Amino acid sequence: MQRSLPSILASLLCLLLAWTPLSAHAQAQQDVDDDASVLVLGRVSDDPKAHYDQLKPLLDYVVPRMASVGIRSGRVLMAKDLQQMGSYLRRGRVDWINETAGNAAVLERRGVAHAFLSSERERATSYHSVFFVRNDSPVRGLQDLAGRSIAFQSPYSTSAYYLPAAKLLEQGLTLEPLLSPMDKASPDMVGYLFARTELNITTWVHKRLVDVGVLSNLDWANPQRMPAAFARDFRIIGRTQEVPRALILARSGLPPAVEARLREVLLEAVMDPEAGEALRRFSGTSRFVPMGDEDRRALEQLGAGVQRVRAEVE
Repeated sequence: MQRSLPSILASLLCLLLAWTPLSAHAQAQQDVDDDASVLVLGRVSDDPKAHYDQLKPLLDYVVPRMASVGIRSGRVLMAKDLQQMGSYLRRGRVDWINETAGNAAVLERRGVAHAFLSSERERATSYHSVFFVRNDSPVRGLQDLAGRSIAFQSPYSTSAYYLPAAKLLEQGLTLEPLLSPMDKASPDMVGYLFARTELNITTWVHKRLVDVGVLSNLDWANPQRMPAAFARDFRIIGRTQEVPRALILARSGLPPAVEARLREVLLEAVMDPEAGEALRRFSGTSRFVPMGDEDRRALEQLGAGVQRVRAEVE
């Protein structure tokens, strides 16, 4: 049945009215994203609420001190994974982030961001990974790991995946995924699993579910992640290079004046009593320090290692 002209016009009007608010909202959101006066702090997060509470105090501290370069407000933008964060940085939707060295190396190699400061936490600005076994294990060094199993933490961990996996590849070893701790590695390969937490790693080694575990040297010394009852039964059989513990990155294309002022504000925060609580909530940061030549070399070497892990292991 043919529709009358008034009926068609009425339908079109309804569609227009329904579309206009959505269009206006989308445009308003885009205007916020494109506003050069808004400083956006980003985070890759699987727990947005908890991480928002960590980030917002520091952002609130920084923004008022950026007025001289045109910053008037700030906001936090979460990404579900590193790929989405890379997209946000590339499109200018995020201006700066705090990341582990492994993820920072990935973002730098993609050309979407660059590290310009290091974060000090628990009096440490750098760390390395340690490989450990039970005292009664026949494994004496990394070359003995063929046919053995190793527990990493997660696919995004610097100290408990990227660093140790790259080290094993450097040693000429080949890694293969295992289905469970009950699975056995091939005789000429190192079988690996992800244990999800540092405490799981230590428990799996202690209970002989896997042959080898890896932790950062800081976690190795932390009794909450390495219980004293376990530590006395373990010994270290190898370690990796030292890398920056956490890094502050700016997106490629951030106006130089904005980046320079951000760098200045963050470096001076340690001397400002008003910054104390914001720093503490920012993952327990005590201060920000400039990246040195050694840090830069370590990050570049780590980037090459991460690229190799992704090409040969994942």
